[in-house]
Amino acid sequence: MKILVAYNGTDEAQAALELAQTQAKIFGAKLLVVSSSEGGKGEKPEDINKIKGDLENIKKTVSEDGIDCEVEQLARGLAPGEDIVLFAEENEIDQIYVGIRKKSRTSKLILGSTAQYIILKAGCPVTSVK
Repeated sequence: MKILVAYNGTDEAQAALELAQTQAKIFGAKLLVVSSSEGGKGEKPEDINKIKGDLENIKKTVSEDGIDCEVEQLARGLAPGEDIVLFAEENEIDQIYVGIRKKSRTSKLILGSTAQYIILKAGCPVTSVK
């Protein structure tokens, strides 16, 4: 079994990671923690480095807990939701965990939602965590 966590450094993503880690331990699953950004000039080097450091710490901590863990920092020119769904398909992921923030209907309509895209488009079950 392979479990993917869509990670962006928020408290909600951390909550999703904690739940996924518990499930991975229970089921003996492999845990893949993936962060995605579009890449290019719009990305700030300090944000990229923060996520890189977060992912390295996550791999160390999760591995020390006896869970097979991989981390990926993606920048393939896709929107994060599209990238996560594509990565899940490419890696035959069985379950995705994603953190969600409460947003008004208007802000979801105007800004879109990475979590919403993943929930609607993923080819496997998605667990959303607040």
